[in-house]
Amino acid sequence: MRILWILPYSPWPATSGGKTRQFHLLRSLAARGHQITLLLHDKHPVTPADRQVLEAFLEQLIVLPRRPLRSVKTLLAGLFAPYPLLASVNGLSGELQDTFEWLLGEQWDVVQIEHSYTFQPYEDALARNAQPFVLTEHNVESALGAATYDRLPRWALPFIRYDQWRYARWERRVMRQATQVVAVTESDAEVLEKIAGKRVPVVVNGVDCDHFAKARPDPASRRVLFLGNYEYAPNVDAIEWALDEILPKVWARCPDARMSVCGFGMPASWRTRWPDPRIEWQGFVPDLLALQSSSSVFLAPLRHGGGSKLKVLEALAAGLPLASTAQGVSGLDLVEGLDYLGGQTATALADAVVRLLQFPEAAAPMGEAGRAYVRRAHDWSVAASQLEQVYASLAPVKHKEPACV
Repeated sequence: MRILWILPYSPWPATSGGKTRQFHLLRSLAARGHQITLLLHDKHPVTPADRQVLEAFLEQLIVLPRRPLRSVKTLLAGLFAPYPLLASVNGLSGELQDTFEWLLGEQWDVVQIEHSYTFQPYEDALARNAQPFVLTEHNVESALGAATYDRLPRWALPFIRYDQWRYARWERRVMRQATQVVAVTESDAEVLEKIAGKRVPVVVNGVDCDHFAKARPDPASRRVLFLGNYEYAPNVDAIEWALDEILPKVWARCPDARMSVCGFGMPASWRTRWPDPRIEWQGFVPDLLALQSSSSVFLAPLRHGGGSKLKVLEALAAGLPLASTAQGVSGLDLVEGLDYLGGQTATALADAVVRLLQFPEAAAPMGEAGRAYVRRAHDWSVAASQLEQVYASLAPVKHKEPACV
């Protein structure tokens, strides 16, 4: 198939769960013979080295810059446009609209758009050309804003309510136009089906299981690991909660435990805010195998978010025993007490971490059960096959007749 795939960020380097999903699905589909043109509308420039990685498996890569977040256009649209703030930030680009219109002059078997908040520049051209398209929604965005909105001042509450109302309307508007909406978890699919008014299949998040099978967690290290992209508010909330409330309770019983914090976008101020020498500030780690093999436990203290968490899937694939909230394992078919230890409060999560540290003979089988589950249900080959099934369910595209000369 010829696929036009549209993203609001570059999938490489894979500094977040969403980027990791995009990179591996694109590469897996290309390996199966599909020809993919990738249209990026990115706030960051794509370096020559990163472009080379992507062009190795793409038919074509088109990158258009996104205007700065604090532009006058974005500010005015955020206040007055009918679109929610995220759609204004990622849309209202004449260059993007023109490029997309030009691309629709070609024949595509599939047009795939990621995230409802990216849709605005493509809406008119899709309608004019009667072009079917697939929309993948990684979360139920209208229900996701708690971690972001909670950080705004109280005087902004009227705007928050207004923007949530706009997003609910926008979500319905976009999904009703999509030929097919795709979710990443069954629970999200149930919600999105009510919004879209149609069946919503699932394409799961995945893991390169062969790669992470090389990891061998070390129970003697007493290292607790957390990973996240800190441009994403639910991850910021999680690590703040962990370091303010959970780890002090762990250290009261396991004073030699260490907390390793890694991921993209880590604020420099955190080192001053939490100066405890037992906290290891790793930053972005391109290859996690060595760090996973020198860790004892993965902690997922997530209270907000949606979908399934790639960071958790990768930890499970590496055989790391897991302590998690219900949100941390959302969308995963895991059994608490067998595949992981759960907790919804700081005390309960601290208890889970301490148990995993103090009883490695019980933690190790739990880690291996998680590894087996991920290989069975969440290898990237599983996700790519699910997506191909979605494509196969679409009506065949009628190829345009060449113009007479």
